[in-house]
Amino acid sequence: MTSKFPLVTDEGDLLLTPRVRIAADEIDIRATTSQGPGGQHVNRTLSKIVVSLNIEDSSLSESDKAWLTAKLGPVVRASASRFRSQRQNKQAALEQLAQKLAEGLARPKTRRATKPSKSSKVKRVDAKQRRGEVKRLRRNIED
Repeated sequence: MTSKFPLVTDEGDLLLTPRVRIAADEIDIRATTSQGPGGQHVNRTLSKIVVSLNIEDSSLSESDKAWLTAKLGPVVRASASRFRSQRQNKQAALEQLAQKLAEGLARPKTRRATKPSKSSKVKRVDAKQRRGEVKRLRRNIED
């Protein structure tokens, strides 16, 4: 079975990569009332879920903490209110948080400078010579 990351486990832990796991007790989960239309259900039920993670208090490595703090700030938040069910919104918010953290942990590949090949140098010089020849032939010929 192939699994894709990030994942939210049954216990509520976030698996960001095969080596990075955030325990459920490190994630702050709050339920509030949703905004917008919907009548009494929206006004009376605590169906909107806001999850947040304080990066400094997390169990991540120091290098990951520094990287995430620089990219995302000291606290990362995600919220969900599109479902009527608090359980579904909790799952959606945890998935959003996991996605943000996984994208934040992704480090871009460093560019290694390379030298142009010999053939590319030759092609460049040939193209310059052809272009120069075209320009030379466009000049006015004076006797």
